[in-house]
Amino acid sequence: MARNKKNLKGLAEPPFRPLPLGSIRPLGWLERQLRIQAAGLSGHLDEFWPDVGQSQWFGGKAEGWERAPYWLDGLIPLAWTLDDPALKAKAERYVNHIISAQRADGWYAPFPADAQARRYDLWAILLANKALVQYHEATGDNRVLQAVERNLKALAAALDRAPLFGWGQFRWFEGLIPVFYVYEQTGQEWLLDLARKLFDQRFDYQAFYQTPEIASPTPRRGLWTWEKHVVNTAMALKAGGLAWRLTRDERDRAFPARMLEILDTWHGQVTGMFTGDECLAGRNPVQGTELCAVVEAVFSLAQLLSLTGDPAFGDRLERIAFNALPATFSPDMWAHQYVQQANQVQCTINPDCMWSTNGPESNLYGLEPNYGCCTANMHQGWPKFAAHLWMRAPGDGLALMACAPSAARLTLRGVAVRATLQTDYPFRETLTLTVDPERPVRFPLWLRVPAWASGATLRITGATPRTLRPGAFHKLERQWNGPTEITLHFPMRPKTTRRYNQALAIERGPLVYSLKLEETWTRVNADKPHRELPHGDFEVRPASPWNYGLLVDENRPEASITFQERPIGDKPFSPDGAGIVAQVKGRRLPQWKLAHGWADEVQPTAQSSTEPLEQLTLIPYGCTNIRITEFPRLKQ
Repeated sequence: MARNKKNLKGLAEPPFRPLPLGSIRPLGWLERQLRIQAAGLSGHLDEFWPDVGQSQWFGGKAEGWERAPYWLDGLIPLAWTLDDPALKAKAERYVNHIISAQRADGWYAPFPADAQARRYDLWAILLANKALVQYHEATGDNRVLQAVERNLKALAAALDRAPLFGWGQFRWFEGLIPVFYVYEQTGQEWLLDLARKLFDQRFDYQAFYQTPEIASPTPRRGLWTWEKHVVNTAMALKAGGLAWRLTRDERDRAFPARMLEILDTWHGQVTGMFTGDECLAGRNPVQGTELCAVVEAVFSLAQLLSLTGDPAFGDRLERIAFNALPATFSPDMWAHQYVQQANQVQCTINPDCMWSTNGPESNLYGLEPNYGCCTANMHQGWPKFAAHLWMRAPGDGLALMACAPSAARLTLRGVAVRATLQTDYPFRETLTLTVDPERPVRFPLWLRVPAWASGATLRITGATPRTLRPGAFHKLERQWNGPTEITLHFPMRPKTTRRYNQALAIERGPLVYSLKLEETWTRVNADKPHRELPHGDFEVRPASPWNYGLLVDENRPEASITFQERPIGDKPFSPDGAGIVAQVKGRRLPQWKLAHGWADEVQPTAQSSTEPLEQLTLIPYGCTNIRITEFPRLKQ
């Protein structure tokens, strides 16, 4: 459904506009990944997990706060991106229940009847409306738009009586998404007043990130804090960009890049994420990163691409989506972790764990390890990545914002256009893009070129190749006459980086590489409710050595590391399905052992070893379940 742009005078116009949900279809390995997700927990959670299936949001007696809206927030884009009739019918049934049970005062049924007499954290209401406007965008169901509008009126009055606090105050910007959406549909000025109330009652992340507190890791077994909570942090990446639409203050729009820079410096991981187990925990690769933070970062970065037009957010989006996102699920997506580690050599029930505040089951693969929020919220990652691959660009054009096999349909200058990207990227360097308008039409095509892609080229069939500038958008404006094929080549060169304690990490293009380990999976917690197969809980232990140092020429990594292409498996992100592998030399380090049930910290000095030189196999981080990613250096 096209958005009503005549009502935008009250909001700054973003440089790029996401296409309406359902306009983009996944192809190739991405479609297989989304089908795996639909056949796993995402498509079936309501059938056996009471916190969704029997939620108060859906007329039951179970949890009536964030979990059902979280699930809908991922189920809806999954259903319409796949165009899956069964998932669409499921979403329709639950959305219909929410709006039919809405009270006369505008509140949804789980909202406490006595909320006016006591404080109520409004976070779940902001989240529910965010999910519902996606449904309206996909279906055009006007009943849903009206329900959200009624609820926003109730919300506006509630904020006058009792300002935001708790989760709502730290996630205030999530409320801007449905407010802006309804404003763009209706043009009602009171919605801008509501947006300003949310802004005025916010937690100020910009001010907090100017304090020294942000630089210090949360102590192990230490203090839980709202402002350093990792999921709040991942959501807040987009806060400045969303606020800019309201304030038009360029300091707001510039802040997300600065926020990421600070996070990288003090808490960054090689995957593009930052630690948080459950609060920001420093750069050590054995500290964890919560799954909720990963999927929220994917959505935040997709939003920032639209709101700022900065191509660097596209690089970061791909880095997280191709590494941290798939690594925290079992390959069949019937189990997930609460937290993942970059150096994760085993996943066990570990009472000796050294998380900041999480419990001993946090990196099991299971149904709800540690806490059920990720069980509810994990579903939005892949669908929202797919739904933001293409966007409407300035000049009534089309933009390729992130790369994965996909097709987009939209109307440009009154002409129906289909754009298709056939590729095995990020496992391959070549991408074939076909633009096929219904009839001849002139419009600009914007192509994001990754910053790492030195020597990138573009070739239109029958024309001379062009060199592309890395880290920028390439604008190709022309008359499109029938199907036009464009070949993009993004050269991927191996790269080494020094990480925590001078450890070595191996990168190539958007992928990070980890040691491939043999695995032993053991079922645990079989006596707990809802742990029937295939959605049981599992410990994973290594069945091959993990304690290696690497022998790599850091100045010429291509001389030390070779890459081999393999067929991409039916499960693209699995140890055996990896579409590319790397070979590198290393030696075992017998002195490097387990500590607190984890791989011990990497020593900052180059290590000696008399063990035999071995050829090691590395695979993409996202294809691993257990791994070493940041390696000790060996003395030459």
